[in-house]
Formats: sequence, C-alpha cells, structure tokens
Amino acid sequence: MTIAELTNQILAFRDARDWAQFHRPKDMAAAVAIEAAELQEHFLWKTHAECDEHLAKHGADVAEEMADIAIYLFLMADDAGIDLGQAMQAKLATNEKRYPADRARGRHNKYTDYQPGDE
Repeated sequence: MTIAELTNQILAFRDARDWAQFHRPKDMAAAVAIEAAELQEHFLWKTHAECDEHLAKHGADVAEEMADIAIYLFLMADDAGIDLGQAMQAKLATNEKRYPADRARGRHNKYTDYQPGDE
C-alpha cells in the first residue's frame, strides 16, 4: 500500500468520526511526541539484549505504538499539505550528501564531522 493510499484510509477513519476539528498542527505534533514517548517506555533502562527479548514478547504492543506515531504523522502531513513521501526522499538526498557512505560507514558522528576538509 502506498503512502497516499494509507493516508486516504486514515483520513476516511478520521472523517467518519468528525475528528479533523481536533487535529490542529500543535496538537498533532504533541500527539506524535506523546506516542514516541510511549514507544520509548518499552525500552527504557533495558540493555540491548533485554530490548531484543522485550520485542520478542511484546512486538505487537511496540508495533501499535509505532502505528500510532505513523498515523498521527500522516494526518499532520496531509493537513499541512506536505507530500510525506516526497519529503522523505528529499531528506534522504540531503543525508546522502551529509553522510557519504565512504566516510560515515560504521560511525555515528554528526554530519558536520563528515564535511570536506575534516579529514
């Protein structure tokens, strides 16, 4: 399913309930942040191994939190007139320049560390 198709399905669900009135940009941004915090709760204070174990046991719960984030993000993008697929492609192109594979592979530094002349 494409981003546009998913967005249309989400909009139909929202509009059938007359919830667009509650989806102002600040509220949607808050909803994304709140759901992201709920996603973080699943992993807080756990080691990498404990996170793997948690995902094996509670993957469906984690998936629900991720879906909440995506749904709110898709709604916010649509309401703001942003083509989310296009925005993601543009960001990937920017990151391709910021993080050249030959210099960034296996490293976690900020993109400013990979700029020409920073050898």
